[in-house]
Amino acid sequence: MRKKVTKAIFPVAGLGTRFLPATKSVPKEIMTLVDRPLVQYAIDEAREAGIKEFIFVTSRGKGALEDYFDQSPMLEQELRKKGKDALLETLKQTNMESGAIAYIRQHQALGLGHAVWCARRLIANEPFAVILPDDVIAAETPCLKQMVEAYSETGGNMVAAMEVAPEKAGAYGVLDVKNDMGSVVEARGMVEKPAMGEAPSNLAVIGRYILEPSVLRNLNKMKQGAGGEIQLTDAIARDIEKDVPVYGYRFRGQRFDCGSKAGFLQATVSFALAREELRDELLGYLNGVIGTRQAAE
Repeated sequence: MRKKVTKAIFPVAGLGTRFLPATKSVPKEIMTLVDRPLVQYAIDEAREAGIKEFIFVTSRGKGALEDYFDQSPMLEQELRKKGKDALLETLKQTNMESGAIAYIRQHQALGLGHAVWCARRLIANEPFAVILPDDVIAAETPCLKQMVEAYSETGGNMVAAMEVAPEKAGAYGVLDVKNDMGSVVEARGMVEKPAMGEAPSNLAVIGRYILEPSVLRNLNKMKQGAGGEIQLTDAIARDIEKDVPVYGYRFRGQRFDCGSKAGFLQATVSFALAREELRDELLGYLNGVIGTRQAAE
């Protein structure tokens, strides 16, 4: 019987330079889509997938991120006093139980593989998930939950995958597909940030992973790869050489790249339109803006 996936690593040590000057003092991960920080979407997805232990790989200047998950007795008391029970319940959902969350410092920006490797002592010999909060996925069934269900059948390593245009493949790790079984594909290899025209497929890896502990052992021996960083993709691909299968999972849902300004804005609009109390007013405004621009043109 396969071990359950109950631990997840959240690499959040990045400086968020694409969002300066906002990220000079505000960690990118607590910038909000409507009224919830990016990291809350990631935490909620992990909880739905059965994750019980949450490991954050952080860096200097992320104190506000750590405080976000702590209790706020004075605020809770004020909400309770004013009878704002709905807001109180919303606030409680941001709290984490003592012992459920851990913080590890990544002292050097050496890449995603290095960030995951920093958490190795908290994983032991069990499968674990990796969630990148920059990748926000709107789905009826949360993406990681879909993957956990598929993983229970396949085992091995599993990465979330989606089709991308050929000209965009160079921004991703790309799967070299051996067997295509529909929602699940088996990989014969993985290429990180391939040069134009050299991508082995159009299936790109995005920020959800279920990994065997063997990947951490591979990272122990890894050298710098694409971009001069220690690449998680390379460590996963090395497992294939050792006959540990690697699968791509075509998830059901819409992915937003909230590490980019355009993706963040798209996600904000999409999530706001999904909220019944905001939809009509926002849609009216957007239609007005579009109409004004069309008239000007």
